[in-house]
Amino acid sequence: MFRKPSLLCVAALFLVGDAVRTTPIDAAVLAADEPNGIRWTASPSQEASIDKVAIQTLYKEMELEPHHDLKGIVVVRDGKLISEHYFNGDSAATLHDIRSATKSITSLLMGIAIAKNIRSVNDPIAFYLHDLPHDKKEIRIQDLLTMRSGLDANDEDPSTPGNEDKLDDSTDWIKTAYAVPVVRPPGEMYLYCSLNAFLAGAIVENATGQSLDSFAKQNLFAPLGIHEFRWRHVPVNRTTGQGNLEITARDAAAIGELVLNNGIVGDHRVLSHDWIANSLASLVSISQSDSYADSYGYMWYTKAESIKGSKITVHFASGNGGNKIYIVPSLHMVVAITSSAYGKPWGQRRSQSILLRLLAAVN
Repeated sequence: MFRKPSLLCVAALFLVGDAVRTTPIDAAVLAADEPNGIRWTASPSQEASIDKVAIQTLYKEMELEPHHDLKGIVVVRDGKLISEHYFNGDSAATLHDIRSATKSITSLLMGIAIAKNIRSVNDPIAFYLHDLPHDKKEIRIQDLLTMRSGLDANDEDPSTPGNEDKLDDSTDWIKTAYAVPVVRPPGEMYLYCSLNAFLAGAIVENATGQSLDSFAKQNLFAPLGIHEFRWRHVPVNRTTGQGNLEITARDAAAIGELVLNNGIVGDHRVLSHDWIANSLASLVSISQSDSYADSYGYMWYTKAESIKGSKITVHFASGNGGNKIYIVPSLHMVVAITSSAYGKPWGQRRSQSILLRLLAAVN
């Protein structure tokens, strides 16, 4: 579970620069040093949980790599912040656009809304999207969450009318979304498209009577201690459920910890066990279309990574440029990576390489 520092001094272990520091820090100082996100405990005993030399080597190499667009790496294990490092001008307080990793957070917000305002993922989306054209009335909420809406929308194909770029050019996103035709039966085929996540966010907004960012602030971010964030608004009076949420790398790790801990923070359940299980489940096989993932759940990915001759299951949120929230249940570990390599082919490759090296460094 998450742990906040007491009024006593706690020992903070961070991998910073060229040296590992184990320094007693007063709780007030620690809180001031963490303006956003939850407060993790840190302990000298965690020093044995990771290969310090391997991590230092990784950080040095990343500082020298030529692209200069890696921003942050945060590693949390057993509820403890065991390593973090920032690059190219970012810090622990920097808000960063995590792009499509936002979709996984929109899915969490849908899970919260289902416990409060929405009956079921099996509900037709027409229950919550007013004046929806008749051809879309067979689409269910879970079809949006698993990218199987059947809409003519594919972010990899700019010719499709539901391509993300067409949303960006729109002066009324809901009107544009409603005009996208259904071209295959809902639930039949996975096609990655941001339109699905936008509509999922719009359903949460309509069902709760709140903007998505306001609902998130109250029901997800506040329990995690996330106070500073930015989330893009678009015409007309909508939040971009598919992307453009700006949070810190620590806040991304805090969200990962919430999912790792089965929807619980402290003594408070934020999300149901079933929602977390379905979010991380291998509901749709996508390995043929995505080299970085084996399967897809409720807007969360899963991949079995080969480490030291063993397979380690990793669940993750993924955004353009290599923005990631990795969750490793078998190691009780979360890795958050922020990057500004938007539209660059090395962003995703670099983040996966960082993850694999971190997994190999765990003792």
